[in-house]
Parts: sequence; structure tokens; C-alpha cells
Amino acid sequence: MINAIVNYALNNRLMTLVFAIAVIVAGVFSFQKLPVDAFPDATPTMVQVFTTSPGLSPVDIETLISYPVEISMYGIPKLEKVQSTSIFGLSRVTIYFEDGTDIYFARRLVNERLSEAKRQIPEGMGQPELGPIASGLGRILMYSLEAEDKDQYSLQEIRTIQDWIVKPQLRTVPGVTGVLSIGGEVKQYQVNIDAQKLQARNLTVSDVRGALTQNNRNVGASFITRGGEEYIVRGYGWVNSGTEGIEDIQNIIVSKSEGESPIYVRDVAEVSLGPAIRRGAEVSSGEESVGGYVMKLIGTNTSQVLEDVNAKIDDLNKSLPEGLKIEAYYSQAELVGKAIGTVEKALLEARFWCWCSSICSSEIYVPH
Repeated sequence: MINAIVNYALNNRLMTLVFAIAVIVAGVFSFQKLPVDAFPDATPTMVQVFTTSPGLSPVDIETLISYPVEISMYGIPKLEKVQSTSIFGLSRVTIYFEDGTDIYFARRLVNERLSEAKRQIPEGMGQPELGPIASGLGRILMYSLEAEDKDQYSLQEIRTIQDWIVKPQLRTVPGVTGVLSIGGEVKQYQVNIDAQKLQARNLTVSDVRGALTQNNRNVGASFITRGGEEYIVRGYGWVNSGTEGIEDIQNIIVSKSEGESPIYVRDVAEVSLGPAIRRGAEVSSGEESVGGYVMKLIGTNTSQVLEDVNAKIDDLNKSLPEGLKIEAYYSQAELVGKAIGTVEKALLEARFWCWCSSICSSEIYVPH
């Protein structure tokens, strides 16, 4: 068989040369597309369910949220175990499946059971949501937003840029399943109710909350026809941004009785812009800063995703407000590069010592 192959190659040298070149080109192309990681992802197939409920203690989180979600997951096909973690204001339930279970199949099963869990959670205590399709090794890049002049932007302004400009743009990169923000101050419109003023007008906190909810939305009203043209009618009720938004909230009517003056939000509460309750911070170069974590999709090529993310960061740095720049301080590319370098060094050393060993062990013939 081998002789036949050799004879065919010798008799058809041109075809053999073309075939060899095709194999080389295919090998080079495959090598460039080969996914390379520093170490295999040993994370089991799992789905995480997160529920935020600000203000609740860990005991209440466990009783009202974590337990109903955990119980609703039992009986799912290929289920291995369910674990939950309850901390202040946050519930995390992790559902583990048997090895080899398709992650998208597992997420579909969990999502079907969430409807049952939602019915058991008291109203207003939070909505369970599926976590990103990531693994324990999915955090491939960590960055911070650095300002040249520390007094040019506040932490609240930088966090707003991170949440509304940087984060949405990075999520458009193929292979990125999520971007987590950390540090800074999340801007909020805060309505600080005066209990005495509220009680004097025979109102409750629910009345104020309901008025705020009903007066911050747009409503469609179909259309009218005039002169052969259709005019769309809509009710515009969104609160504006910035200081105009504060005035809009202050002028919302909480209660109005016939023959009496309307009661506005400004009559029972003080409206202002302020930071949300903070849970953690980020420090860069000895000073507090704002940053984010980039999470990759399970099964994607880490090196390729990092290359695309870095290209997107370069584009973002050109469009960010003047004096602001994205600086990466951790990248798995360095870890992958060092791991590959270690393997290459070990292979070269092994090859060298094998060559030396073969020379030393070879017989030497001395002519007589």
C-alpha cells in the first residue's frame, strides 16, 4: 500500500505538490483559528438566578426569595444540585446540571420554572432574572475609566458615562455576554418624603409611589386623519433628565379632591439628585475610580474575544469626552501568552535534551 502511494506521488508530481500546498495552507488557516486558553474551563454546567430587593435583610432574602426559587427548581431533568446565597438586598441561586448538559437547554428549563417561583415571591420584593451565560473563568478583562484631571469629572458623571456609553458599546462585541460596572456613584432622582406633611394631608407612601409611577410614562392614542394624512396622537409624560426632571417630579399631583387645591409632590417631599446606596468601590492608582469587568460567552475563543474588545476600546477612547480614557489593568491575554510561552519553552528544552541524548548514545566507529 505504501509503495503504491509513493509510486503515485512520483508519477504525479504536480498533483502531489498542489495537494501538499493545500494541506499547508489549510493547516496555517486552522492554526490561526485554533482557540487557545491558559487552562481548560472546568466549571460545571450551571445557571444562576439573581434577585435584587434593596433594603431586605439576609434572613428575609432567604425566606421570601431564595427559598421559593430554590424549591421551584427541584425536579428539573439532569439536575445535580441547587445552592443559594442570601446577602443584604441580593439573592443568588445556582442550579448545577450533570456534565455534558447543553447550557441553553439548561437555561430554558430554569426559565420555565421561574414563572412558578415568581408567583410565590411577594409582590414588590423583586423579580428573579437569569445571570449571564458565563463561567467561573469568564472574566477576561478588567478596566477603569481614568480622567487626566481628577477635578474635571465627578465619580457620578464617570459612572453615568460607564453605564450609558462604555457598557452598551462593549456588549456589542461578539463573544461578550456581559459587562459589569463597579465603583462610582449611580445617579438617582431621590424623593425624600416628610412623614409629618404626609400625615397632615391624610396620605400614604403608597399614594406618592403610585403618583410617581403613573406620571412617568408615554401613552399611545391611535391617530386622526386630516386632509388624507394620518397624524399620530400620543400622550407624553416622561420625566425629563437633569434639573428639569426635578421640577417635573415636584409638579406631579399626588391627590386632588373636588373643590380643593391639588397636592403636589413638592408639598410632601423634597426632590433632589443623589447617589444610590453604594455596595463596594474600586481603587485605581491609590484613588477611587470607576471601572468594569468584561465577561465572555461560554465556549468562545478567549484570544479572539480579547482582540475584538481591545479594538472596541480603542474606538471608544476616540469618542469619549475629552480627558477621559479607558485603561485595562487586567487581561487574560497576558496569562494565555505566558502559558503558551511556558509550553513552548518546555517543548524546546525537551527537544534539545533528546537531541543531545541521541548524540551521546550513538556508536562511534573508528577505522583501523
